[in-house]
Amino acid sequence: MRDFFTKDISWKIFSLGLAIILYFTVRAVRQSSGDTGRPLEARATYTYRGVPVLVMSSASDVREFKVNPAIVQVTVRGRPETLTQLQEEDIRVTVDLTGIESAQDLKKRVHVSTPAGITLVEVIPAEVNVVIPSKKEESK
Repeated sequence: MRDFFTKDISWKIFSLGLAIILYFTVRAVRQSSGDTGRPLEARATYTYRGVPVLVMSSASDVREFKVNPAIVQVTVRGRPETLTQLQEEDIRVTVDLTGIESAQDLKKRVHVSTPAGITLVEVIPAEVNVVIPSKKEESK
């Protein structure tokens, strides 16, 4: 049993010293950043109703795409002080339609971009119906 404690004692002391230095370094960084170590503490949730869905298509495609519904409900989470500064315009809801020539009854998933420090919780509806006019209809 004595061998268990005394064998490679220099490596054990070195490891203990390194662990202590690492502990105090992480503790100092957390205190300076104001992090309490509780990631779910002081988080608030807010729901934005009526966020418009933006349609992304290639620049050469001049057809007038329509989505139904044209607005969605977005629920986000973040620190209360960050959420009070957040505007509805800071949340971007898009549907990517690049490379789609024509389709009927097309459903596409919406993508939500939020600023740093804001987490997306939910978007309702998650998919929208896309009305794509054919290129022949558009040219008339």
